[in-house]
Amino acid sequence: MSRQPTLAAPISVLYTALLALAVLSPTPARADVRTTFSPEEKYSGPPYYAFLDRPPLGEIFRDGDWVAVPFVRDPNCVALKRPTFNLLDSADVPAAFDCVLTVNGFAIWKNGPPPTDLVPIQSYYSGLGSVPVWFVRWTELQAAIADDVLTIGELRSLPSLIVGTASFFEAVEQPGSFRPQGFGNGKIEVIGLGMLSDGRRFIFTSREMGIDQVSVQRRTRITFQ
Repeated sequence: MSRQPTLAAPISVLYTALLALAVLSPTPARADVRTTFSPEEKYSGPPYYAFLDRPPLGEIFRDGDWVAVPFVRDPNCVALKRPTFNLLDSADVPAAFDCVLTVNGFAIWKNGPPPTDLVPIQSYYSGLGSVPVWFVRWTELQAAIADDVLTIGELRSLPSLIVGTASFFEAVEQPGSFRPQGFGNGKIEVIGLGMLSDGRRFIFTSREMGIDQVSVQRRTRITFQ
């Protein structure tokens, strides 16, 4: 791949591991259908706006102090067209497809895309050079989602919000439905690096796994430089 991380060892190591998972995993070998997604294909890609989902099952990438929210669709579009949508619900069909993707990639399906299978065996995401990543304090987000509702406006209004743009972003997702452990036991690995709105750089990496239908952050790192 022509785009390479501009920072050194820890990033390149995880980058290599992500590519190995996407390319060398035995999962695709037994799959029947591979589909691609990109901004040019309007009704393609994940039916959600960001990597953010309702706990305890859904993922919230956090390192103890900070939360990272990568947007796979344009957040300005979400604010304009779906200002009252609850981001904790994740999927928003078909409205999500009205907001342009910030990534491209592919999905591997056991039998075929919806309506045949509702989720893929594996999905691979590659940023297009400017993936929005919002950072907020975990304590503030906890308070905001205490009522089980989080709109884009609520997220944007949190006092600690720092807006970042990832020049490099990749993610590999394996939902639990087709894993031996079953529903609620999937995993996600993600890496992003870029610039913050205040001029600093950021590095964000995470490995999240579902264990007994509870999202567990196995390794998350959020660094501002």
